[in-house]
Amino acid sequence: MIKQLSVFVENRTGSLMDVTNALTKAHINIRAISSFDNPEFSILRLVVDRAEEAKAYLTSQGFVVRIHPVVGVELVDQKGNLNNMLKILADAQISINYIYSFVIREEKTPVMVFSTDDLEDAVRILEEANVKIVDDSEL
Repeated sequence: MIKQLSVFVENRTGSLMDVTNALTKAHINIRAISSFDNPEFSILRLVVDRAEEAKAYLTSQGFVVRIHPVVGVELVDQKGNLNNMLKILADAQISINYIYSFVIREEKTPVMVFSTDDLEDAVRILEEANVKIVDDSEL
């Protein structure tokens, strides 16, 4: 599994840059980023190379940060592979809360990141279907 940061930020010009600027100062590498907003604030979700250090630094800078475990799945970049993975989970009655992706540049391999209330079951079922699970050490 992957440790994902969730950072709460105001919906205002420059607020996302404030987070990325802080991570740059802390020498933290951002691997993936996604933003979910509502009228007053956003939840910025990030996969970084050192989640615990990133959380500590951002918290020291006044940000509200949480670390959540999420599932990372490496998919071969072929038509239908995402659908196949989603079918495996749907057939097992596993619901996905949200999903986003990033590419590991060296291998040019897409990684799908998703959250579910059934993390252990999702990982077990995907591994049984020979779907490669990615963890923090591979980022």
